[in-house]
Amino acid sequence: MSRYAFQLPDLGEGTVSAEIVSWLVKPGDRVKEGQPIAEMSTEKAVVELPSPVTGQVISLGGAPGDAIAVGAELIAFESGGTATPSAATSAPSAQAANNGHAAGADDHAGRVRASPATRRRAREAGIDLSKLTGTGPRGRIQPQDLDQAVATAKAQTRTPNVSPSAVGETEEIKVIGVRRVIAQRMSAAKRAIPHFSYVEEVDVTELEALRLHLNRDPRFEQTKLTLLPFIVKAVARVLERFPQCNAHYDESRETIIRYRSMHAGIATQTRDGLKVPVVRNAQALPLHALATEIRRVSEAARSNRARREELTGSTITITSLGKLGGIASTPVINAPEMAIVGVNRMSERPVIRHGTIAVRQIMNLSSSFDHRFVDGFDAAAMIQAVKDLLEHPATIFITH
Repeated sequence: MSRYAFQLPDLGEGTVSAEIVSWLVKPGDRVKEGQPIAEMSTEKAVVELPSPVTGQVISLGGAPGDAIAVGAELIAFESGGTATPSAATSAPSAQAANNGHAAGADDHAGRVRASPATRRRAREAGIDLSKLTGTGPRGRIQPQDLDQAVATAKAQTRTPNVSPSAVGETEEIKVIGVRRVIAQRMSAAKRAIPHFSYVEEVDVTELEALRLHLNRDPRFEQTKLTLLPFIVKAVARVLERFPQCNAHYDESRETIIRYRSMHAGIATQTRDGLKVPVVRNAQALPLHALATEIRRVSEAARSNRARREELTGSTITITSLGKLGGIASTPVINAPEMAIVGVNRMSERPVIRHGTIAVRQIMNLSSSFDHRFVDGFDAAAMIQAVKDLLEHPATIFITH
C-alpha cells in the first residue's frame, strides 16, 4: 500500500487557486479512479474533480469555503501498489473547467450523470440522484428533474401547524463559491466606486407596437423579440457619442480603457446567483441575431454551461428584472466598467399628450455611472439619448 497525495491541478487560464465548494467523499471512503471527489469554484465556474486513483481516502486538504493553491495537497489516498494517475483523470480538461462540468463525467458506466450544481442542490435537499430518472441525453439528470423530485418530497413531508420552535428558529448558511465571489465584487464596487444614479421615464408605446408587429412575422417565428434587444441596440448607438461610458478603469495603472466595440453584459439570475454573460460586438449584430445571442448566453449561464470567456470582458452591463422590475432601482456597477443600465417594468399609465389624457406604455430606465470619470451631465445626456431612440424606434435602425 502507498500514500498518494493529489495536488490541486491548474484548472485553466492561469488559475492560481480554487475554492472548495463541497466534498463528495470523506476520510475512510473507498473510491474508484474517475469517481467525483470534490467540487471546486474558480471565479464563476464550478468544476467537479475526479479521483486520480482507486483507493481509500486518508485525509482532506480543507473544508468547504477554503481556498487551495494550485500545487497544494487537496486530498490524500491510500492505494494499492504505485499510484500513477492517468492523464484523463489527473485534472479536468480546459473545456470542462470552462463549462463547469466534470471531466469525463459521462465516461464511467453506472455513474449518475448530472452537473455539479445539480449534485449540490440534491445534497442540500436530501435527494438521492441515483433514484431519479433523467430526461437529458444518456439519462443525464436535468435541473427540472431535480425540481420535480424536490417538489414531490416537500409534498410528502409537509406537516401542518408546525411552530417555528419545533423545527429550529435559525439556519446557518456558509457563504462560499459563486455567492462569495458576488458578495466580494459587490462590496468592492460600492466601496471603490462613487455611484451617480439617474432615473428617466420612457414612453415605449411605439416600441412595443413595433415589437409585437415583428413577432407576427412568420420568418422569425423561432426568435420572438423581447424589449431587451431593442434596448441593447439603442445603447450601442448612443455609446458612439458617449465613449466614456463604454470603458474600463484599470486601477492598478490609473488608466481608462475605452472600447470601440460594445461587449454587452447581460445580467442574468441563476440558481448560483447573479452572473453576467457577454454578447460580444453587440453593435454589429442585426436585431434578431442579437436577440438569439442574448438568449443563448443567458441560458448558458443559467444551466452552468457558459464558457469562461463568455462570462468576462463586458464593457457595459444591461440589467433587467422583467415583470419584477419595479418602478425604479439603483443597479450596482459591474467593475471595472463605467456604467450599468437598468430596465424597469413596463406598465400602462395615464399621461398628458397634446392637452388630453392618454393611456401609454411607460417604462423607467434606472442607471448608475462611475462618477469619478462620468460627469452627471454626460450621464443624463446619454440616458436622454437612449430615451429618444426608444421613443422613436425607427431611428434605432437608421445608419449614418
